Amino acid sequence: MSGQGGTRVVKTIGGAVGSLIGIVAMSIVAGVLVAASVTPAIALSGMAAGNTVEMFDNLPEYLEIGTLAEKSDVYAKDSAGGDVLLASFYAQNRVQVGWDEISPFVMDAVIASEDPRFYEHGGVDLLGTVRAAATTALGADVQGGSSITQQYVKNVLVQKAEGLSDPIERDAAYREATETTPERKVAEMRLAIGLEKEYAKNDILLGYLNIALFGGTVYGIEAAARYYFGVSAKDLSLAQSAALVAIVNNPEKFRFDRPDDPANLAAEGYPSTLDRRNYIINRMDLESKVTTEQVQEAAATPVSPRITEPSTGCQTAGVAAFFCDYVTWVIKNDDAFGASQDERDATFKRGGYQIYTTLDSDLQQAAVSATDAWVPKSMANVNIGSASVSVEVGTGRILAMTQNKDYSNDPTVTGANYTSVNYNTDLGHGGSSGFQVGSTYKVFTLAEWLQEGHSLSESVDGTRRAYTTFRDSCEPGGVYYGGEPWNPGNDEGGNGGVTTALQATTGSINTSFAAMAQQLDLCGIRNTALSMGVHRADGTELQKLAPAILGTNEIAPLTMATAFAGFANKGTVCTPIAIDRIVDRTGADIAPPSSECTQALSEDVAATAAFALQQVVSGGTGAPSNPKTGVPHLGKTGTTDKAVHTWMVGASTEVATATWVGNVRGSSSMRSFLLKGVNAGQVRHQIWPRIMRVADAKYGGSAFPAPSQALVDASQQAVPQVTGQSPAVATARLRSVGFTVRVDAAPVPSDRPAGTVARTDPPAGSRVAKGAQITLRISAGTAAPSPGG
Repeated sequence: MSGQGGTRVVKTIGGAVGSLIGIVAMSIVAGVLVAASVTPAIALSGMAAGNTVEMFDNLPEYLEIGTLAEKSDVYAKDSAGGDVLLASFYAQNRVQVGWDEISPFVMDAVIASEDPRFYEHGGVDLLGTVRAAATTALGADVQGGSSITQQYVKNVLVQKAEGLSDPIERDAAYREATETTPERKVAEMRLAIGLEKEYAKNDILLGYLNIALFGGTVYGIEAAARYYFGVSAKDLSLAQSAALVAIVNNPEKFRFDRPDDPANLAAEGYPSTLDRRNYIINRMDLESKVTTEQVQEAAATPVSPRITEPSTGCQTAGVAAFFCDYVTWVIKNDDAFGASQDERDATFKRGGYQIYTTLDSDLQQAAVSATDAWVPKSMANVNIGSASVSVEVGTGRILAMTQNKDYSNDPTVTGANYTSVNYNTDLGHGGSSGFQVGSTYKVFTLAEWLQEGHSLSESVDGTRRAYTTFRDSCEPGGVYYGGEPWNPGNDEGGNGGVTTALQATTGSINTSFAAMAQQLDLCGIRNTALSMGVHRADGTELQKLAPAILGTNEIAPLTMATAFAGFANKGTVCTPIAIDRIVDRTGADIAPPSSECTQALSEDVAATAAFALQQVVSGGTGAPSNPKTGVPHLGKTGTTDKAVHTWMVGASTEVATATWVGNVRGSSSMRSFLLKGVNAGQVRHQIWPRIMRVADAKYGGSAFPAPSQALVDASQQAVPQVTGQSPAVATARLRSVGFTVRVDAAPVPSDRPAGTVARTDPPAGSRVAKGAQITLRISAGTAAPSPGG
């Protein structure tokens, strides 16, 4: 670049002479070559000159300008349905503008200081090139001597290099574009000449002003105007224009956004910038581009920046920061944006996309307010965590996503209230490894129970007992052997006893669900969960253990909300999406990742499960979460062993929400302390209904489909004949056809052998509800006395 600034080089007289001879010789040769290219009629004598011209002509002349790196913006919906900016992302802070959007002072300042003969030469200023070479060789300030067109060429090549995803290729291309060699300079001249044959001067000048670096990550005159002075480029004054143009000569030296820079202190009025700015103003005066009065006024104006930091990254997205982070991971995991995550990230930050997300600002604020009101961001003795996420039923659109932490991906920020880990999502989308979901997982046993033809009214014997085997078609031999006997208990203690499947669901009785699972296929339960989109947050397979039916898998809240939305959507599960629309820099739409909806359950099974889960909210363990808005809700609570994690997951016909409160790490019982005067184990019931009340008010909700009566009522089945059999054999026979069994220890008179079954109650041949309890009466071995005998 021409003019002021740069590095002071001290040379010896001999060194200066040698450099002068070499550089001037190169400049003279280049000048002749350029003259030959621009004005072919010039007569060149001698073979050497002819050969040099031929070599020059063989250099590449065409330069593909390509597209500049531009920031991408992410939007949410406000209360009125309008788009509100969440965050911007960029590798280079740039806003491209047109000719009429730039102050004329800027154009004049650039030409006067960088290339006074811009409108006269054909791409290369011969006088400037020779003068710069001579000045540099004699030890004065380094002189670039490059025309604006040459500077534009260099910037384009640098942009191309920085856009390469492969680091080795990127570094090599950058060196090639910037190395200080005569060969590169001559190649640059050739490209500049070719560029001027293809583009008008004003187009080249505009391109230069949009591409130029203005310090740090600020590129282009519009971004520079906003950053340094808080105004648009068209509103820049003479003094402001000259100050910004000063920067392009040497961005590191003349930028004025670092007040403590010892070489350019704010306390001293940014002296380096001031000198260069005033030089530019004087050059404009010499070129008759400004009046004497304008010069005097501008020169008297101090360099006074009003630094306006641009919005960049999810930390600027406020209460939606974690959702914003999830959106970036959606992009990074989408093949449409590149072959690797690094390439996709670069495309995102350089592509100039407008990304319109699914986030509903009203519901998001409700979720944030509810969480902030009940769960602190940190505690002294508990690594407390809470997360809530809402999805739209039938579309998978994520409407809200929040947690009890402040977002930061800065590794130097170490406060307990900060994290970059999204508790709502899978590990592969910036999330944690998930949390045990407890009894919320029972819904998949319930669904499999109904799919296998059992009913809600069917009785199950929830008496506590040890289990050693389960049917499991996924295992070799079709049997699950757990090693040590599994003897599950109930959260509130108790033996369980005989209940219906509906009672087991509304009361969340562990022992009853273990008994239900014994009549099912563990593989079938797992496959039902998988069909509803359930998977571990860490990406590994769902556990193949009997206790998994009670929720030992670590799963993300977003996954659970999605599954419950499936129950509310007649059995159809829609994968979650965060983006409604993507528009590229040309205004063209790009297809965002879409939701895939699949029928996971039959409508009868889904409706019957929903019928049971509604009763959980209306009068079961989920009753404390009932929003009582008049909108029907289904739901299920979840509490893990020792209340390390607590959950409430549920849905209306329009919105599904999952709320988790528990330990991020550690195993403190949520029942062992209070939050805002409420037992921490019950705080989920403070958060979930507050979110759903806003969802109900905005989205409404209708009645769920009526259940299948065949799946509600218990089917009738004949009691087998087991008299005369041992209690063990009789019990096995009755259980094999779905009955529960009770053995009455008091012997009764009978002609059957002592210790065998004398009779059953109800008697053999009776038709009773499947799953009903059959009582075995044991023979005393003596016949009953005859009447009147």
